[in-house]
Amino acid sequence: MLFIEYPTCSTCKRAKKYLTEHNIAFEERNIKEENPTAEELGAWLPKSGKEVKAFFNTSGQVYRSENIKDKLPTLSESEKLALLATNGMLVKRPILILPDTVLVGFKEAEWDEALRRNGFLK
Repeated sequence: MLFIEYPTCSTCKRAKKYLTEHNIAFEERNIKEENPTAEELGAWLPKSGKEVKAFFNTSGQVYRSENIKDKLPTLSESEKLALLATNGMLVKRPILILPDTVLVGFKEAEWDEALRRNGFLK
């Protein structure tokens, strides 16, 4: 599985600790150094079960300073994905890529359920 994080993000640290404490192996990817592409985001979107706006880091500085909230209603889905691909700091994290689902953000109960369903937790 792929764990996409920003290493100094407190939520990412909690999610990483959760995976480590459950002895779950994962590949790490720093979102600032290797931002998801529009193609990756487009592939992950249906697996997440969420709308594209759920992939935006709405509490981030870039999101606020560039007034992304005001721009989103006028953009198509593909334009939103392209915008996300321009800067890793626009993307909500952590992201966990599992065989059947993509988790955006860290909610322990949601992660428990998805990891059990994929055979990573008992």
